[in-house]
Amino acid sequence: MIPPILKRLGLPVAGTAIGIAGATVGHFEGTKNEAYRDPVGIPTICTGHTGPSVHMGQTKTDAECRELLEGDLSEAFKALKRNVNPDVLAGMPDTRKAALASFIYNVGAGAFRRSTLLEKLNRGNVAGACHELDRWVMAGGQQLPGLVRRRAAERALCLMGLQKDDRR
Repeated sequence: MIPPILKRLGLPVAGTAIGIAGATVGHFEGTKNEAYRDPVGIPTICTGHTGPSVHMGQTKTDAECRELLEGDLSEAFKALKRNVNPDVLAGMPDTRKAALASFIYNVGAGAFRRSTLLEKLNRGNVAGACHELDRWVMAGGQQLPGLVRRRAAERALCLMGLQKDDRR
């Protein structure tokens, strides 16, 4: 069964982890070819790409934006593989990998590495880890509605594959 929030947002729940993650990130980040400041003032371009190479006034082509998204998602999946216990990762459905990669893409590998979410996941408390996503809705000291919606979608993807009783 597809969770209602994923139906409402039109996010895929089938396909490869990178495909699901790309659709999720794309939906919530949007794509802007000209650099802009994110809600907390960080120079950003394309599909949520940040970093020292981004500066205001910069523009990218659609192809360059796709390339940045692919590279950034690749890094998020590498962080997932580096930090999650191999036994936990081995049995993880693509929807959960996608949810966690979307989360890492948004908050960064360092925040993920230091998170209670990762700690719970590596201890085998998958549902507890998925519910930790709800705590990551603040930016610049305020709760952002877009982050609330994003985390709800990531949580729904993360919980897929768990038995109903295990989702608590």
